[in-house]
Amino acid sequence: MNDAQNAVQVIEKGGVVPVVRLPDLAGAAGLAQALLDGGVTAVELTMTSPGALEALSLLRARVPAFAQGAAALGMGSVLNRKMAAAAIASGAQFVVAPTLDLPTVAYCAGLGVPVMPGAFTPTEVQTAWLAGAAVVKVFPAARLGPGYFTDILAPLPHLKLMPTGGVGLENAGQFVRAGAVAVGVGSALVRKDWVADGNWQAITEQARRFVAAVEEARGET
Repeated sequence: MNDAQNAVQVIEKGGVVPVVRLPDLAGAAGLAQALLDGGVTAVELTMTSPGALEALSLLRARVPAFAQGAAALGMGSVLNRKMAAAAIASGAQFVVAPTLDLPTVAYCAGLGVPVMPGAFTPTEVQTAWLAGAAVVKVFPAARLGPGYFTDILAPLPHLKLMPTGGVGLENAGQFVRAGAVAVGVGSALVRKDWVADGNWQAITEQARRFVAAVEEARGET
């Protein structure tokens, strides 16, 4: 098993990928540790957050789980190959995009870095998979609902899909029961008021709820 496969397995283990999009990443280390303490096994920073690349390097150095392979640290909102290269150079262990840019997928796959491009239609999803996506991010998932995953996976069962956009505690399990290998969660988990207050316990408890919802749903499939 290669490094990319190991990273994907780590991401799938917890089944929850918190999307960290904040105006200030000064508390990134505390936030990441709080999420990991809640059972999450992957954390996605985003290029749209100021200082994201610096925060990525900081987390790789300060949070042991990322260096030890117990958790994976990624960069999201990656739109092109140049941004992917910068993210990987800063320590990204996986790359996530809101759209499907084939040169970016090829670049990451060529380096053995798991890439999760965004797709919406069945054709886009299959195109992303054939291009080398480790997991395809279905975005925005709330517009489609869990039933869409069931519909796509019926003729395309080989796909690994992750919904992002509008995923909350009320539907995370539904997406997993419909076949998602993980769920991408933004503000329903990484609440700006909790981060601003340094309320890491609240974030840890919310992470536990999401991980438990995923585990329960997996037990029913």
